[in-house]
Amino acid sequence: MRKMRFAVAIALIVGLIVAVTGYAGQVEILGVKFPTQKVIAGKTLQLNGVSYLKKFGFVKVYAVGLYLEEPTQDPVEVIESEQVKYMLTHYLTSKATAKKIREGFIELMEAGNPETLVAANRSDIEQYAAWLDKDMAPGLSSESLYVPGKGLTLTYQGEVRGTIPGAVFAQMYYRYNVGENANRKIRDGLLGKK
Repeated sequence: MRKMRFAVAIALIVGLIVAVTGYAGQVEILGVKFPTQKVIAGKTLQLNGVSYLKKFGFVKVYAVGLYLEEPTQDPVEVIESEQVKYMLTHYLTSKATAKKIREGFIELMEAGNPETLVAANRSDIEQYAAWLDKDMAPGLSSESLYVPGKGLTLTYQGEVRGTIPGAVFAQMYYRYNVGENANRKIRDGLLGKK
């Protein structure tokens, strides 16, 4: 009887530890910790996946996490679904100049989306790129938040820079991150496939 009580007590303690750990969980990548849940725009979002970018195999550029209301490994769902979506990018280098970030953003938007869509939304691409106007350094971050009916908002180094209204630009943004022409490592990580 005593052994049974001890076993039940141990099981309860283990269950409590698992419950607390699951609630306050984090995923760490390149030393950056991403909480598994975030409350944003009044919604509880789940960490869908994380990834990182390195240049030349050793220069750590950034670590990035994608949060969704409804986690999914389906890139089309990430791109087209009308739910709150949030992407948090932590920079890990001082070599990410504003010029490089702007040029990289435009290049990726062009490569990740159909030419006709890029042409039709050129002014929005240029506007968003113009907000990327400060050099990054370790510890600084960039945040993108899509709210259905509102649009995609950029917060850059803690400052809200602006919102591109509607769903089309946001879909283009998420397509360059998880679409078929996206960087495979980034895509698979954000989709939770690795």
